Amino acid sequence: MDLKGKVAIITGGGTGIGFGIAQVLAGKGAKLALVQPLAETAQRAAAQLKQVETLAVAADIRDPNAVQRMVDSVARHFGKIDVLVNNAAITGMPAIAPMLECSSSQVDEIVDVNLKGTFYCSKAVAKYMVAVGTHGSIVHIASVGAYAAQQFAILYCATKAAQVSMAQAMALELAPYKIRVNCIAPGDISTDTNAHTKEHIDKVGVSPEYVRATPLGHPGSPQDIGQAVAFLVSEDAGFVTGTTLKVDGGFLTY
Repeated sequence: MDLKGKVAIITGGGTGIGFGIAQVLAGKGAKLALVQPLAETAQRAAAQLKQVETLAVAADIRDPNAVQRMVDSVARHFGKIDVLVNNAAITGMPAIAPMLECSSSQVDEIVDVNLKGTFYCSKAVAKYMVAVGTHGSIVHIASVGAYAAQQFAILYCATKAAQVSMAQAMALELAPYKIRVNCIAPGDISTDTNAHTKEHIDKVGVSPEYVRATPLGHPGSPQDIGQAVAFLVSEDAGFVTGTTLKVDGGFLTY
């Protein structure tokens, strides 16, 4: 899975799963554009990836104009774009709310980032790839929540299921241009963001009756997701499109 010379955009690439993906792709030779709402977050992450050329970009993916400026900036800097990883998402406690108490602002935030942001980024990058003839790859980072309901996370689960569906529909539409679109559904992954999630969801009232265990006996790492992304964007997966790879330690086996 040699990615030397490839240019990859990773939204939310400065923290958590996104940074784990960045570390793995960098280790395989890819040049990276790390996209965060705050430039400082992206810059701190980029400074840690010294083995490859890395660009830090600030962009609010809820804004299609900001997304287009981001894509234009990356294309100018590197001269091409081969890969897009739609990782940025509202997750963890910001995505938790009982249905009867969920505010309209929280609805908008989750849908705007997880669903619209994924679409805006995919559209902008795909238009660029089609225009220049790049046979590229797009990967959405969804969740096992796309397949198994999580208490007090209706909109999170719905938007993650939408990413799975979008991967299928985008794969069909972009296949004539040799652009592959796939999805990954992570299970329980250890990140700084979710380190204290269990304490918080207990306070919200999430019942332990609906909390699954991971059969392999431990959470995954952000780098586990990175390895899956590396496979899907490599030539080794050249005949794989429109599929979702579950990377969950067996979470959805029962």
